[in-house]
Amino acid sequence: MGIPQKSLARALRINQTDAERLIWNQLRNRRMVGCKFRRQQIIGPYIADFLCMEPKLVIELDGGQHLQQQASDEQRTQYLQKLGYKVLRFWNHEVLRETQAVLDAIRLEIINLIPSPRPSPGGRGG
Repeated sequence: MGIPQKSLARALRINQTDAERLIWNQLRNRRMVGCKFRRQQIIGPYIADFLCMEPKLVIELDGGQHLQQQASDEQRTQYLQKLGYKVLRFWNHEVLRETQAVLDAIRLEIINLIPSPRPSPGGRGG
C-alpha cells in the first residue's frame, strides 16, 4: 500500500520544486486578486498543486515526468472538471522562464471565473 494522501501532500509541500516555490510566493496570502489559494490540496484521489476554492480553480505545474503520464494527467483533469473545477496547466520551465506571463494567465482566469457584482435593480422605494 502507498503513502497516505495526507502524508504525501505534506511531503510535497515541504519538497517544493523551484517552479512551485515561485508560484506559491505569488499566490499565498491572497496576493492574487484577493483569492485564497491552498497548495498540495487533496481533491478525491488526487493532490492538486494549487487550489482556489472560490472560483474553483486548480493550477497544476508539470515537470518532465509528465510527458510519460499524459494519459493519467488527462484523466485527472477530467475528474476535476466533473467536480466543477477549472484546471490550468503550466510546464515548470514555462513558470521559470516566463513567470509574468504565467501569473497574468492565472490572474485573467480568476477574473473570468469570478462573477462580477451586479448593481441592485432600482432603489428601495417607499
